[in-house]
Amino acid sequence: MKQEAKPARTRTQPDRLRPVTGRHNQRLKELRMAFRRAELTSQGECAIEGVKLLEEALRSGLDLDTVFFCEAARLLADKLLPQINSHTETLILPNALFKSIVPSDAPQGVAALVKLRAFTAAQLLDRASDGPLVVASGLQDPGNLGTIFRSSEAFGAAGIFLTEGTVSPYNSKVLRGSAGSIFRLPFLQISSAELIPLLRARGVRLIATSSHQGTPLPKFSWTLPLAIFIGNEGAGLPRELLREMDETLVIPQAAQVESLNAGVAASIVLYEAARNGFHHGGTEETSAHFLN
Repeated sequence: MKQEAKPARTRTQPDRLRPVTGRHNQRLKELRMAFRRAELTSQGECAIEGVKLLEEALRSGLDLDTVFFCEAARLLADKLLPQINSHTETLILPNALFKSIVPSDAPQGVAALVKLRAFTAAQLLDRASDGPLVVASGLQDPGNLGTIFRSSEAFGAAGIFLTEGTVSPYNSKVLRGSAGSIFRLPFLQISSAELIPLLRARGVRLIATSSHQGTPLPKFSWTLPLAIFIGNEGAGLPRELLREMDETLVIPQAAQVESLNAGVAASIVLYEAARNGFHHGGTEETSAHFLN
């Protein structure tokens, strides 16, 4: 009598977790280096950590190359694995090894190497009719840059240029502060010397933000295309860059306050832009949908 063929064995969730116990595993080395240097890996992958960022990366449709769990996070792995593509490599590490690699003082037990979308200067400039461009120039605090990414997406900015002296967008605190906006909002690292001529060629107005003098925020014209420059937390924009600006924008504030936090200032400006609606050569486009 012919014996019936047994059905193929389905792959259970625990089967997907490949144990790694040694710190010399190549993917671990790449994860460690990406966190330490706040740079992409040689394959163009960004290191992220935590449940929120992993879920945001998945929600944003990004490719996860490798996901790392620690032993203590097996229940978390059971929850997340159904959301992760079956072709993604999933590793499980001893708790001490995992903690030695990730930057967080209180790790949640999951990290990943993920490929972000890459954009060219031309692609960002093509979006300049959709909303203001933001230029972070010499911004050094990762929390501020993360906030700017989050507010830029919330209030309809077209994209972000990061010029020299600005903290790496792949810094773990920037990624965490962006709350996932960095996965969706186009951005590009570029020098000021290269960026300014590109903006000029597209007829983009260059706007500096100041805490002292300039056009008060309520009186500013939001005619697109425009680029809002956010300078260093302490020194602001360099003088040579200020000379390139078409206009300076000031947020009215109490005289005894020296200046606003860069992330807060950028958020206020972007909110005001969205609240007033963007203008295209005199034609207004309402931005109320950003505020609902």
